[in-house]
Amino acid sequence: MEDTMKMYVTADEVAELLGVSRGYAYKVIRGLNDELKAQGFRVISGKVPTKYFQEKFYGMVLA
Repeated sequence: MEDTMKMYVTADEVAELLGVSRGYAYKVIRGLNDELKAQGFRVISGKVPTKYFQEKFYGMVLA
């Protein structure tokens, strides 16, 4: 199961990937989750779907 891609990215992971503070990572996640809510999706606070995160940050590949 370790080879499968994670479904969600956390704030700590976003902070590390983007090189920003943890607080700013939460702002990024909140913004992405707001976009998803507007499209009618349910969201989890403090996490964002990995696939959506990758789409929004062009060229980002999570291993």
